[in-house]
Amino acid sequence: MRPLLELTGIRKHFGGIHACQGLTLRVAEGESLGLIGPNGAGKTTVFSLIMGEHRQNAGTIHFNGEEVSRVPTHGRVKRGIARTYQVPRPFGDMDVVSNIRVGMMPDSLWRMLAKGPDHEAEIELALSVGFAEADIHRLPGELSMGDLRKLELARALATHPRIILLDEVFAGLTVGEIAQMSALLARKRAEGMTFVIVSHDLRSLEPLVDRAVAMTFGRLVAAGNFEDVLANEEVRAAYLGH
Repeated sequence: MRPLLELTGIRKHFGGIHACQGLTLRVAEGESLGLIGPNGAGKTTVFSLIMGEHRQNAGTIHFNGEEVSRVPTHGRVKRGIARTYQVPRPFGDMDVVSNIRVGMMPDSLWRMLAKGPDHEAEIELALSVGFAEADIHRLPGELSMGDLRKLELARALATHPRIILLDEVFAGLTVGEIAQMSALLARKRAEGMTFVIVSHDLRSLEPLVDRAVAMTFGRLVAAGNFEDVLANEEVRAAYLGH
């Protein structure tokens, strides 16, 4: 079965720092994959390469059977790849609904203007990720970290993706917010969304993924069942400290 996303022999260096060293990774459609590893392992760099925010020095990236290694970021988004960021990046002068609307903008300005002021779709999306109706017109600076994480996810969903790359989606959240986010991701997964999830919160990550891969120093060192990956000696030494 052809993977939805396939990275083959990816190498990326920043000067003398080798962020990816021959990385090969495949993600099936409908799969939820956990990407774990210590700080500096290269996980966020992998996301940036998949999105076209950085260009790899070697190797290829295929999405839905098409090589996208040289496709710009906006072209990859159009094809169905979206991501969130470890540090949320909303437009600070736009409210929740307006931030989501940016992701829903059609290619043609004329069609956008013809659509008029009907914003039901973005309001529905905001509510679907757990925003209270009273909060959908708040500015990002007025939101909790939990709501900022929901906004990041809503902005990604607004592009109608086939796969979402989630970078530290639980970082900075309270126990209650983690439970809400986990339930939301589980629901989207049940609807068929494909995920690659980076998280240091292994307890919250494990129930959400079908399998895990572990990186350290830009290399993939283990892949498979979540428990087996955590039991790998190199993973334990590099990531868990024993």
